[in-house]
Amino acid sequence: MGMRAERSPRGQGGRAGQADAGKPKPKLTRLWPEIRSLIAPRKGLIFGGLCLMIVNRLAGLVLPYSSKPLLDGALSPQHPHPELLPRIIALVFTAMVLQAITSFSLTQLLSKAGQRLIAEMRRHVQRHVGLLSVAYYDENRTGTLVARIMTDVEGVRNLVGTGLVEFLGSSLTAVLTFFYLMYLSPKVTLTVFSVMASLFSFCNTVSKPFVPSSESVERSTRR
Repeated sequence: MGMRAERSPRGQGGRAGQADAGKPKPKLTRLWPEIRSLIAPRKGLIFGGLCLMIVNRLAGLVLPYSSKPLLDGALSPQHPHPELLPRIIALVFTAMVLQAITSFSLTQLLSKAGQRLIAEMRRHVQRHVGLLSVAYYDENRTGTLVARIMTDVEGVRNLVGTGLVEFLGSSLTAVLTFFYLMYLSPKVTLTVFSVMASLFSFCNTVSKPFVPSSESVERSTRR
């Protein structure tokens, strides 16, 4: 009887882990109020980071854009224009300095805010877990609780930290690059993007069977 009593919490923990594994992922419509409550007090911070990211991305496009006037104008074998070289060098150098300044400002502005929010949420989750009943600890594994406190909170970094701003900046860069390539050569651009879309679809189809196995391995590491 004593051994059965000792095994029962472990068995309940296994059933609780299986129940957590079988739960469907929450929809975005249900999570949106919580996401908005995290973003709303920091709208000014995110807007400032977005402005810095736009400047950073535009400065990053100066170097590839300046290759055409450099090769076809300043260093052209037929009709060289060496007087354009100082202007191009000054433009590229200014863009690199501006990109470095905005990158440093983004790190200082958003990364610190994300770390402060993560520390605050960890304290909140730790306080909540500490006030739960003893039966809850019997039904859940220690590794799962530690992961809830230490690992799951890291997802907030993608909202308040550099994750959201970098996503918007990368999207802006992709859109600007796409329209510029369409301006240069629509046929070549559509051909390249069609090949890339086919490769992405193929890789997504091939990797789908490995997703459940990777999730099971991640759950087993938390035990």
